[in-house]
Amino acid sequence: PRLLSQFFFADERVTRVVAEINGLDAELDPQQYLVLLNQLHLSQAHLLAVLERIMEECIPTQRHSRDYLVKFPEELLVDNLGNHMLFAAECLLAGTFLELEESDGAQLRPQARNLLCSLELVRKVLREQSLSQPNSYPESVRTVLIQFDRLFAEFELSYVSSLVAVKSPDEIYRQQEIIVLFCETVERALHLGYLTQEMIDGYEPLLMFTIPRLAIISGLLIYPEGPLSLERSPEEMSRVFSPFYNLLKKIRDLLRVLSAEELCLLERSLCTAE
Repeated sequence: PRLLSQFFFADERVTRVVAEINGLDAELDPQQYLVLLNQLHLSQAHLLAVLERIMEECIPTQRHSRDYLVKFPEELLVDNLGNHMLFAAECLLAGTFLELEESDGAQLRPQARNLLCSLELVRKVLREQSLSQPNSYPESVRTVLIQFDRLFAEFELSYVSSLVAVKSPDEIYRQQEIIVLFCETVERALHLGYLTQEMIDGYEPLLMFTIPRLAIISGLLIYPEGPLSLERSPEEMSRVFSPFYNLLKKIRDLLRVLSAEELCLLERSLCTAE
């Protein structure tokens, strides 16, 4: 159950697979090479997962900030992102610029080199610690973990920023505005009896349609200065809504002529219609 012991065996696994790859002629046996390459990726992912748990146990208050992750596109926020970063660093060090312009790859190579050297040092130090005192983390261990955590975060942000357009602070703020609008919409719908707490607690599938519909009405009429404010230009709105700018103006104009009773009837119908 000890994390350092788990790390030792995970590290042994990576070392063994790397040795098998180095001893194989990929041209003579390409199928076996692909099998070993897949085993390497899986064993490295396991090694990083154990290392992450060790850092959470050893340096929980000294971890490098990961606030930058909110800037990343949602499709990149997957469980194996760390393993992908490690693979990207190895490719960059080998001179292969996967998915990157050559100039960007050349700029990232020093960071990749520092990250991989730091990882090798971490592996060496943790292996030694697992064989001597697997129940403690001396200052020497903490130091190399803090350095690795920082280098990993810095490389991750730099690499992804070179690969895709990360969200600007304005985009993040607009996204947060939408979250607030949806929360206020749900609170209002509960107060008016459009929804019940049981529906929310039970993850009622209909809510996937109901809440966005109600949020559009709330954003146009109840909170007109929020993320659906049509006083802004389309470029100033969230990309979620900006393509529908003209349609939203038409919906707002229609909603404005409804009486309170008609608006209530409309909102109730939106909670039931599929």
